[in-house]
Amino acid sequence: MAFRIFEDDLSLAILDINPFSKGHCLVIPKRHVPWWHDLTEEEVESLFRVARTVSQKIMKAFSPDFVAIYARGRRIPHTHIFVVPTYEGDVLDRFFNALEGFQEATTALSRLKGDGELAEAAERLRSA
Repeated sequence: MAFRIFEDDLSLAILDINPFSKGHCLVIPKRHVPWWHDLTEEEVESLFRVARTVSQKIMKAFSPDFVAIYARGRRIPHTHIFVVPTYEGDVLDRFFNALEGFQEATTALSRLKGDGELAEAAERLRSA
């Protein structure tokens, strides 16, 4: 049984059955699309509009420090956005703090910051 929170014509927000915190929702397209980059422009707009609406509802209902949104989708091949109320020191806050620390401190990643590397990545993306 899904606990529906909000929907529009193209997207649906439901409570996650394996929540990181109380109020953790998933926003999914109504059409089955495995990967977010295969969505139509209208579906992308709808997903983010519904995610924003649900984030506002979460802020009003739970007063978290912030609402984290992210999309991964590797394990479950149906596009979805996590919308998670997050509090300082909770599991998601600790995860993102660790990830940010890794991103800022790792020598292996530091070479990606060089002007040459950034310019090359930008050119590859622009011409793709």
